[in-house]
Amino acid sequence: MSAPRRSGSPKGKKGPLKGTGGHGRKALEGKGPTPKAEDRVYHKAHRAKMLSERAATKRPTRNTRSRHKDETVAGRNPVVEALRAGIPAKALHVATRVEMDDRVRESLKLAAERGIPVLENSKPELDRMTDDANHQGLVLQVPPYEYADAVDLARERMQRWEKRYQSAPPLLLALDGITDPRNLGAIIRSASAFRADGVIVPARRSVGVTATAWKTSAGAAARVPVAQAGNLNTALQELKKMGYFVVGLDGGGDVELPGMALSTEPLCVVVGSEGKGLSRLTREYCDQIVSIPIASEMESLNASMAVGITLYEVSRLRSGAAGSGAATGTSTDQG
Repeated sequence: MSAPRRSGSPKGKKGPLKGTGGHGRKALEGKGPTPKAEDRVYHKAHRAKMLSERAATKRPTRNTRSRHKDETVAGRNPVVEALRAGIPAKALHVATRVEMDDRVRESLKLAAERGIPVLENSKPELDRMTDDANHQGLVLQVPPYEYADAVDLARERMQRWEKRYQSAPPLLLALDGITDPRNLGAIIRSASAFRADGVIVPARRSVGVTATAWKTSAGAAARVPVAQAGNLNTALQELKKMGYFVVGLDGGGDVELPGMALSTEPLCVVVGSEGKGLSRLTREYCDQIVSIPIASEMESLNASMAVGITLYEVSRLRSGAAGSGAATGTSTDQG
């Protein structure tokens, strides 16, 4: 007598007819290993990963220059002086329940007159904005300076002169290795005083138009354009192709400043840092190296002082040439 069949099992089949064991094994076929927790959208590790990636995209890269970010002026005296100087500003940040004094009142008054938004912030927030500087409850947010392109500026000024839109040949200043913003501000001020057409600064390893530079310029930064060159020597080459003469200031020059013949030509004056002077490559692109005669006891002049003296002499020689030309023209007409 044969053994009885198990209830629910088809003839010739093994295993239970009902249940999900077999179906479960088939459902798992081809799906591979279980994903990592950070790759499962419903897992908290996935959210942490996404937040981390989002923060990384907002974080500035190593090559980001600070001059392309908003600058802050911190402290009651610096802020009120910056507002008096007319430095462009995006907002005036004031600490919650700040202790009022004359400087705070004047800052609020100047901001209101210029239409600068006044924002109230907590002390920790002001600490974060200023990298824990001694802000005294007052912070001025300054936008990044909008630089012109050096070659475009030089070309535009040359075209203006060629079309007789300006009487004097174009006059530009180029800075080689100057890193002190006070020097830049003083140079911009001299450029404005003697009607130079612009100042060129390199994009790297050079000073930029900061709040300090703007303040030192005594407002001249609003009148004299500052242009940026990706590579100063390449820009000088382009200027020479346009018809500019490039003159470098250096104590060991082969030409002395008084009576410099190139003063009446389209000119770019290059000044180096105090001590180091012009770099070797920049010297090679100069048509002349010009020195300013000084007492033997002095080793060198401050860069901004050297620029001021040079611009005065160029202006004097140009005025003399214009007067001489006018006199010559009158004599010819009479003849």
